[in-house]
Amino acid sequence: MTELALQASLAGTLAAQAPVIPLLVALSTAILALGTRVYPRAQQGVSLLGAGAYGVAVLFLAVRVTAEGRLVYQVSDWAAPFGITLVADALSVLMLGLAAVVSLAALVYSLEFVDQRDQRLAYHPLYHLMVVGVTGAFLTGDIFNLFVWFEVMLMSSYVLVVFYSGPAQTRAALLYTVLNLLGSAVMLLAIGGLYATIGTLNMADMARRLADPAAFGIDPAPVLGLSAVLLTVFALKAGIVPFQFWVPAAYRAAPAPVTAMLAGVVKKVGIYAIVRLYFMVFAAATVPVSFPGIGGQGFLAFFGPVLFVMAAASIFLGGFGAVWQDDMDGLLAYSSIGQIGFVVLPLAVAATVPDLRALGVAAALVYAVNHGLAKSLLFLVSGAVRTATGTCELPKLGGLSEHDRVLSAAFFVGGLALVGIPPLTGFFGKFLVFDVAGRAGSTLGLAVALGGAILTIAYVTRAWNQAFWGRPTDYVIGASRNGVLVGVTVVLAVSVVALGVGFDPLVGAANAAAEAALDVDAYVEAVDPDRFVPSDTGSGGHGGGGE
Repeated sequence: MTELALQASLAGTLAAQAPVIPLLVALSTAILALGTRVYPRAQQGVSLLGAGAYGVAVLFLAVRVTAEGRLVYQVSDWAAPFGITLVADALSVLMLGLAAVVSLAALVYSLEFVDQRDQRLAYHPLYHLMVVGVTGAFLTGDIFNLFVWFEVMLMSSYVLVVFYSGPAQTRAALLYTVLNLLGSAVMLLAIGGLYATIGTLNMADMARRLADPAAFGIDPAPVLGLSAVLLTVFALKAGIVPFQFWVPAAYRAAPAPVTAMLAGVVKKVGIYAIVRLYFMVFAAATVPVSFPGIGGQGFLAFFGPVLFVMAAASIFLGGFGAVWQDDMDGLLAYSSIGQIGFVVLPLAVAATVPDLRALGVAAALVYAVNHGLAKSLLFLVSGAVRTATGTCELPKLGGLSEHDRVLSAAFFVGGLALVGIPPLTGFFGKFLVFDVAGRAGSTLGLAVALGGAILTIAYVTRAWNQAFWGRPTDYVIGASRNGVLVGVTVVLAVSVVALGVGFDPLVGAANAAAEAALDVDAYVEAVDPDRFVPSDTGSGGHGGGGE
């Protein structure tokens, strides 16, 4: 074989393995970080290189998906629906891109923020294990492995929430762990019920069978009930009202970079699961739905009003909660509850109005990316303020804009992104939310969005006025600046501005992701569960390929 042919063969192999590479990079980094724990500098180097390599792997996958469409990887050549399937499409790549950016920024921040002794304990392996879980959840093609990746992600986050081991952290971690374990148990029961009813857990196969339930002897009514149970679990993971109880305590207790990951990325896994399962898999079923005030011919006709109530409750509970907080972390935690309502609101409209389905999903994804970046930025700013002043209680702060103009500018950008000031990404996110509600003719939807926008202005203005304006307090006068922490916040702030100024690529990616999420036929065709032949003992599988 010539050198040219060898290079071509290697490139082809890498291309075929593209969907699994980010997963392997994150897992390898976690293992290497654990193996080098007795050499702190080496461990930090491995961790940082691994986070960078993860970003490169996601970029490589994004290029492949852009060029070839949906990519499917069958682990060990066992074909769907019985093998483990990984699917990379525009939706999963968009969410992986968010995870890559936030995880790298938060890791660089961690190297300076987390005490050196604490880093040696288990911080880096757990951090990358959380990234492994997030990555697997965004790539998996079956709901049982979605449960597995959820558990991988949550097990590491349980320890990271209680990382400082104080009374407040222990209470927060206990609440976080108990609620999420209950959620996991409910999720497992729902998945078992779905398997008993539909006969498969592969998402493509589920969509195929639900589209023609009579041919497979499926009664869609129990599936509707089980999918409703499953929604409570995803709402818990995403911190949507009424399943938001764990959010304020956990976000206050965890180290700032971990909170940035929880708010910026981990929460979005619940949103991703709602889009993937309810707008693709369960949307394939047709069943008469008739409840007081709810009626239609599909599952989404039922879930649309439910999502709307949850979105409205999240926006108002989170918004009012944030307004009344006296510390920056608490304000940002309640803000996360409110902002996730803005992500769910266009999904509710999309579920209710079929003609607006693609626009609604795209609006939700744009808002999710904006919130992921802006909220991560704000939590990192809060961590930098606490490190510099020893507190993030608003009454004890003041005059930060005079003491540290760069850090203040980073908070200003993040706050304006939440409010939705042009040309930041938040403006386009909010504009799309209003646009979707307006096109649907939903006066109530517009009122909810307007009320949420006013509350956002109120709590961002309050935080700015109390912490950054006015005369510097003793805490601020004696503050010491950490250049690395401030530098990371500046990079994230610049990315928020850049994505807003050059908005076209983001909206293009969101539109492509929405199309991928809604194109059930293309998804089923790419995974092709019909290829499996029982007598073939797995040889009939395929290792990778595109649409």
